[in-house]
Amino acid sequence: MRTVVLLRHGRTEWNAQRRFQGQADTPLDDVGRGQAYSVAALRPGMLVSSGAGRALQTAEIVGELAGLPPIPEPRFRERGLGHWEGLTRDEVEVKYPDEYADWLAGRDVSRRGGETRQDVADRALAAFTELPEVPITVIVTHSATAMALTNSLLGIAQEIHPLGPLANCHWSELASEGPGTPWRLRGHNLGVAGTIVPLPIRTEITEDAADADA
Repeated sequence: MRTVVLLRHGRTEWNAQRRFQGQADTPLDDVGRGQAYSVAALRPGMLVSSGAGRALQTAEIVGELAGLPPIPEPRFRERGLGHWEGLTRDEVEVKYPDEYADWLAGRDVSRRGGETRQDVADRALAAFTELPEVPITVIVTHSATAMALTNSLLGIAQEIHPLGPLANCHWSELASEGPGTPWRLRGHNLGVAGTIVPLPIRTEITEDAADADA
């Protein structure tokens, strides 16, 4: 049995401000550091992290408690968002209304100069297939990347979005019986109760599904 945990990093100030982060290198805030300590129960045999500061900070805390140093892997970085990075959702809505409307509708917005979902899935899956097979692997990554990789492992097209975005320091857990056997999703948006500080909720029903890019 092989288990893989796709763990989203802890909260950053930009998360709290509802800014699009993408590949901008923002650090954890105080809440995010506390969230990272809250997942101390994770005991991986291998710990891999996106190269982004917020992911590495989270991984270092998990690794400190597990006695295991994280292995940086840049292909698990967040989806590149082009000219949206650093802007709040309200700013994007004003400056790029057509792109914002596509995003709210769940369409792939590549004309902002960033990556497509398939771009993210391809690089994340390539990195994943190179990992050695150990009983429990924790990959500290980002919501959009985790969702794209989960879709790939389950054989779901990137145009289909069955999973909601991961909250900070929450994770998806997948398992396989062994080489050549299919991956199965054992849980999504798993986390420790009481560690997540909710962000403001807006009224658009589609916006929660788009949070993966924030």
